Amino acid sequence: MSYRSIYIEDLNESYLGKEVVVAGWIQNYRKLGAIEFLDLRDRTGIIQLSAKDATKIPDARNEYVVSCRGILQKKEVPNPKLPKGDYEIEILEMNILSKADPTPFPVKENTEALEETRLKYRYLDLRRQKMVNYLKVRAKIVQITHQYFDSLKFLEVETPILNLATPEGARDYLVPSRLHHGSFYALPQSPQLFKQLLMVGGIDRYYQIAKCFRDEDLRSDRQPEFTQIDVEMSFLNQEEILTIAEGLFKQYFDKILGIDLKLPLRRISYWDALDTYGSDKPDTRFSLHLENLSHFKNCFFEPFHEKTYFRGIFLPKTIGSVSRKKIDELSLEAKKFHLDTLYSLKIENGQIEGSFAKFLQDELKTELLAMVQEDGQLFFGASLERRDIDFAFGAIRLLLAKEFALIKPNTYDLLWVVDFPMFTKDENGNITAEHHPFTRPKDEDYPYLKSDPERVLAYAYDIILNGYEAGGGTLRIYDPKMQEEIFELLGLSKEEAQARFGWFLEAFRYGAPPHGGFALGLDRLAMVFGGTDNIRDVIAFPKNLQAIDPMSLAPGKASEEALSTLGIKIVK
Repeated sequence: MSYRSIYIEDLNESYLGKEVVVAGWIQNYRKLGAIEFLDLRDRTGIIQLSAKDATKIPDARNEYVVSCRGILQKKEVPNPKLPKGDYEIEILEMNILSKADPTPFPVKENTEALEETRLKYRYLDLRRQKMVNYLKVRAKIVQITHQYFDSLKFLEVETPILNLATPEGARDYLVPSRLHHGSFYALPQSPQLFKQLLMVGGIDRYYQIAKCFRDEDLRSDRQPEFTQIDVEMSFLNQEEILTIAEGLFKQYFDKILGIDLKLPLRRISYWDALDTYGSDKPDTRFSLHLENLSHFKNCFFEPFHEKTYFRGIFLPKTIGSVSRKKIDELSLEAKKFHLDTLYSLKIENGQIEGSFAKFLQDELKTELLAMVQEDGQLFFGASLERRDIDFAFGAIRLLLAKEFALIKPNTYDLLWVVDFPMFTKDENGNITAEHHPFTRPKDEDYPYLKSDPERVLAYAYDIILNGYEAGGGTLRIYDPKMQEEIFELLGLSKEEAQARFGWFLEAFRYGAPPHGGFALGLDRLAMVFGGTDNIRDVIAFPKNLQAIDPMSLAPGKASEEALSTLGIKIVK
């Protein structure tokens, strides 16, 4: 007997009364009178097996691996909980292929096992249909990506994994060289420099499903190793690049979700996104907006007199009222963004109530009532820094949406955030690149590069899906003179730039085309399209929040012999 003739998901009416062979794991085993039943699970689904003659069933237990030959029949009483609940297979022959010890947790869809336990025994966790479906979505995204870019004459090109370290905003993972003691390769944070060199090399249209590595603090949507859908193009402007990206998303929505995505996608500038939603990756599935409360500067509250930016969120009474305990939680969130205090007022029947109300002059009360025009609760605060207060209220906005279930399940919203600032300032007040030092400034802002660099906007764009940065990109600098000016502005001398990027910059002396591109986070796309908020669900063997693999216990210690070969000594 062959192990398998058909997957469970492919069983249908045409096989009724016919002999089939299925293989997989025993989900559960039960006896009803003289009839014995087993549920068999393979990668595609679950089906019931039955035997009136118990001698045809070996002594099988949960998670035993079996192959079963039988006749497909229609069930008298269908099981609506199973996709193939209309059918069962009457066993003619069953062979045990592999026995199994009792598992550390039951392999079932709605497991109560802790995530750390599921990660330790990931091979058991992957047997659940939910986990298989996440990987199916991920595989579908990759398949669509290949088909789409192949149709547009893109060339798939692999770039090196062992690189020279380059600054890209996070710590590098370093790989010591055995042949050159004291020298290290760096694992790529992205293929950024190499894909630009492909453009200089005339490749013209490149894409790659690229492995990337960043040694940074983890959270629910980050992993130390992740996968990018990496894309670069020559001789296209920003509008043309965004159009190509939108076409790819239209394919994703159609073939994965069955949704007809309307194009072009709407666009919002970086500063408008911050002012309206308090985020450069706004979740626009609900309409709670930030309010500009700059007139609060004129109130009698002394701490406000020193502040520059005033923001608030108004929660209409129809949504609900926030308890004192919840306000304290929101205040703690605000402090993460350097916002000293979160204030609250209640508006009811045209009256403003709350301890802060006494600081408002009559004209400010009138302005406030005209702004809200309905009963509800206003949360507000003040700050010296625009980004601090915007991001603080953006975080509060998301917490309120979660508290009052403002986001409809199974809804999707997609938009571009464009016109990012070219530069930002670090904690010491020094100018740094908002994205990376190879981002091209907008043509109309280039004259202000030296006189007013914080005014300069960049050809930079992020695509936002349900409040996640699904991807982003920029147009690149291709003029060596402009690149020198950017380096100078960032405090890099010619000698330093040559030492760090000389191998890259030399290529641009031999004729570089206008180029730009984008990268999409494959893991995040799979997470959103798969319907989970945990990126570890869509990666076959992920790391936990401590960047450890609970299954293999990586990272591990190296032997003294291995360290000696590499010329490395561990210093405690």
